Amino acid sequence: MSKQLRKPEGGRRFGAIAAVLAVAAATVTGCSSGGSGQQQDDSAPLEVWIRQDAGSPAAESAEALTKAFSEESGIEAKLVAVGVTDFETKLQQRTAQKDLPDIVINDTGQLGNLVTQGLVREVDRDGVAGSGDLADRAWEAAQGYDGKYYGVPFNSQAFALLIRKDWRDRVGADVPTSWDELTALAVKFTDDDPDGNGKDDTAGMVVPGTTTRGYLTWWFSTMLWSEGGGFVKKTGAGYTPAISDDASIKAVEKLQAMFCDSKVVQPGATTADSSTTHTVFESGKGGIYLTGPYMLPRFDGSLGKDKYEVVAAPPGAGGEAALAEGENVYMMAGSANEKGQQRFAEFAASPAGQKIGLGVDNGGIIVRLPVNTKVDGATEREDPRWDVFQKVYDTAGRNAPALPNWSNVRQISSEGLNGVVSDCSRDVGTAMDKLAGEIDAELEKQGAKG
Repeated sequence: MSKQLRKPEGGRRFGAIAAVLAVAAATVTGCSSGGSGQQQDDSAPLEVWIRQDAGSPAAESAEALTKAFSEESGIEAKLVAVGVTDFETKLQQRTAQKDLPDIVINDTGQLGNLVTQGLVREVDRDGVAGSGDLADRAWEAAQGYDGKYYGVPFNSQAFALLIRKDWRDRVGADVPTSWDELTALAVKFTDDDPDGNGKDDTAGMVVPGTTTRGYLTWWFSTMLWSEGGGFVKKTGAGYTPAISDDASIKAVEKLQAMFCDSKVVQPGATTADSSTTHTVFESGKGGIYLTGPYMLPRFDGSLGKDKYEVVAAPPGAGGEAALAEGENVYMMAGSANEKGQQRFAEFAASPAGQKIGLGVDNGGIIVRLPVNTKVDGATEREDPRWDVFQKVYDTAGRNAPALPNWSNVRQISSEGLNGVVSDCSRDVGTAMDKLAGEIDAELEKQGAKG
């Protein structure tokens, strides 16, 4: 495991910070000194962390991946499945101890945090074996604000709509082709007793509207982008707020109307996280859910795959767009085996590693959509619904902006959006002007203002 941790130095611009923090991803051998100054040993064991609950099917797949790597490489690797809810806390504890794991498989959205803290090594994209087989969009999600790479792609996904097909048939509606049609379908699901039980107990749209971990921003991104809006926009060498632009305001007005006018969202949506919304959908209380492909096995078991359909989110005024995200293999700073770190990352992204991660045998999905273009996930799973997500990712997928710390902007945005759906009397334009000011101040703080 890592025994030496670099100490970040301050600097106003992120480019200067990154220049201090980045550790060269040079390949080293024998007992030479690595890029971080740590003595190197090519046979040193690797400690591998993944954000999964111990004992879960996903953790089993990660264990299988780690074992297969050890068998292929001859390098001992130990998997640690760190709980989903306390992953960041435990990583910060190890950061404070200056004793990082060698490998962390974590969200693409955490890249900025890891880089600004100086916890990850820079990656030479061209020096990664098989890099040309990995999707460009996946590599984009491994790229920092300074244009350099700080992870090797491992897992990707895009978001699509899960719609209760049996409800849609019952209310006599077609598959929606616009956000207005989608809202109209949600109204029917809310008002027309689609489950036929004679009770007013269904919601058309299932929304994780809590501010926790920026969930509302996470959910709303697809709608905002497809309507031609944005949270920020590229301006010169940096970014400026876009949430108060006309297209963004119109999108937020539609969001507010879902909560306040048509009232198609489930009760308690403003405080609901994804664990709550999963239950709402599978329990037959909600009819439309924008989410990722990882939910298919669960909903197949709880609802039955014949009850719902997978549909790409409709285009808006700005065309087709869908939130794309995933996970990278991060090579942590201070490792005693930097060569082994890179070999693990290369194996995880290889066809062999990707197929293990699909979880076909045990249902433990740690690769949702393959980042390796030589692997066809839908064919491997023998389920064409996965191809809907793949096509959305390929044609309309959009990664979060490559800010020094997107997580902070996501959180600020979520709080601003939650304010206008929690208080129906709030004027959207005024609220978004205020939110734009808060985002602008955060961009200034991060040294990312254009």
